[in-house]
Amino acid sequence: MNLQRTLTLLVASFIVSATLLAQSMRQDTYCNPLNIDYTYMIYDSSRDISYRSGADPAVVEFRGEYYMFVTRSHGYWHSKDLLHWDFVNPGKNWYPQGCNAPAAHNYKDSVLYVLGDPSGASSILYTDNPKSGNWEATPAILGDLQDPALFIDDDGKAYMFWGSSNTYPIRGMELDKNHRFTKKGETVPLFNLDMPKHGWERFGENHSDTILGGYMEGPWLTKHNGKYYMQYGAPGTEFNVYADGVYVADSPLGPYTYQKHNPVSYKPGGFMNGAGHGSTVVGPGGQYWHFASMALSINVNWERRLCMFPAGFDKEGLMYVDTRFGDYPRYAPGVPQKAGQFRGWMLLSYQKPVTASTTQGTFAPAALTDELNKSFWLAAANDEKQWVMIDLETPASACAIQVNYHDYQSNMYGRLPNLHHRYTIEGSLDGQNWTTLVDRKSSYKDTPNDYVELAVPTTVRYVRYRNIDVPTPNLAISELRVFGLGLGKAPAAPKKLTIDRKADRRDVQLTWTPVKGAQGYNVLWGIAPDKLYSSWMVYGNNELFMKSLTVDQDYYFCVEAFNENGVSLRSAVIHVH
Repeated sequence: MNLQRTLTLLVASFIVSATLLAQSMRQDTYCNPLNIDYTYMIYDSSRDISYRSGADPAVVEFRGEYYMFVTRSHGYWHSKDLLHWDFVNPGKNWYPQGCNAPAAHNYKDSVLYVLGDPSGASSILYTDNPKSGNWEATPAILGDLQDPALFIDDDGKAYMFWGSSNTYPIRGMELDKNHRFTKKGETVPLFNLDMPKHGWERFGENHSDTILGGYMEGPWLTKHNGKYYMQYGAPGTEFNVYADGVYVADSPLGPYTYQKHNPVSYKPGGFMNGAGHGSTVVGPGGQYWHFASMALSINVNWERRLCMFPAGFDKEGLMYVDTRFGDYPRYAPGVPQKAGQFRGWMLLSYQKPVTASTTQGTFAPAALTDELNKSFWLAAANDEKQWVMIDLETPASACAIQVNYHDYQSNMYGRLPNLHHRYTIEGSLDGQNWTTLVDRKSSYKDTPNDYVELAVPTTVRYVRYRNIDVPTPNLAISELRVFGLGLGKAPAAPKKLTIDRKADRRDVQLTWTPVKGAQGYNVLWGIAPDKLYSSWMVYGNNELFMKSLTVDQDYYFCVEAFNENGVSLRSAVIHVH
């Protein structure tokens, strides 16, 4: 970079910082995992294991606003825009243990129904005022309902679907809506896992467990253009490959046919993995959104976070979910014509050097930039003297910052009031003169995965987090992510992509020539050249072994490279029989 350009950027940066608070008053982007005030779980408290979790989201629209019901959260969240969520403390008739894998359904904007008793013996609750937190219960109990899904069709007929097993299929039955939602007719088995054909349904990290069978769970039914899309989660919530697949039918009780493009919601690579056991809702402007569970699994397997991705149906009626750059900033649901699209801001902080005020044990500050969600930095104290600083090594335009806190020996359980995270983040070009990028000194919000979009891009080389107050006994952060654009060139397109589909047609090996200056790659694939709906982010490697294909399906693959400066053109698309 020449001297004149550096001076111009320096002056511009300080003019901006002098005239504007470098923190957005209106946020036009969001970043997974979702930044909500997750509840501390209690069902491992007998072992003194403390952690937050959010999973199995059931999101519905009701009278133009949105409600999100989450496993064991002792309440639920309300939003007007799918971006900002406020917790609702329920009153009468709510599940004292917290609902488990909840179901929710909006019936004609007149009544909102939920259920999800952890025992599996559940009454359907209902209200016409979910903001109040007050619910009534139908005087009937439906038994043996793990991971229920309630659906009321346009003709007024009601159905219950359920399933959470490595043995039993997803099942359904009709209910009598006008007779306390009691069972009407026989239970109908709909479909089961077919692991010999569907590679992605195999158990384990990267579908690598050949001993245990995968789990099928969490059905959710979406009706679109007269077709019924039954979504389901597999193979296990704790794995990077947790996903949602879909079967399609002409009626709620089937028969169902496996969609050629599957899984529909899949995010096995990157910082936060997993996109399973979810729900699909129509948001602002008619855009579909798919909410799902992401695996954290540090303290226990069931430590999870929530995510949302734009979804849709193509002209052939195939359902898809866009998870490309799925844990990078995306346009918020309220942004017209751009909702859900990748914002184009790259990760500036990846593998950059980090220094810290203090470190406890082996939990070093380098964990803050490794894009591994199971590693974390642990400070020696949680007071105002603690800080960490990332050297981006070259000046770059910072646009957003995400702080992902971690629960290390937190000793906190249940729904706790008045939790908050207070801190500041500063930027500098020379490491000596600092300007405020994020000011959370006066924030009393609980923000365990805080994402802040800066009011304007600010050119910096150094980024410093200064702690003020955290609700936990220890200050631990799993990742401090700086997004924006570098001032160099995007990488070239990958070349010499070779694909070896194995004798086990569920498996495929991909390799390509390393691209100079690339941080990583996105492997893109699908069932047609114009339907490359699936992606797998790969850092620091020029190969990928996938075990997630369908045996009797042809595929098309390509690869793109990326770094802090942008994304390359894609390689040529290769057809694999």
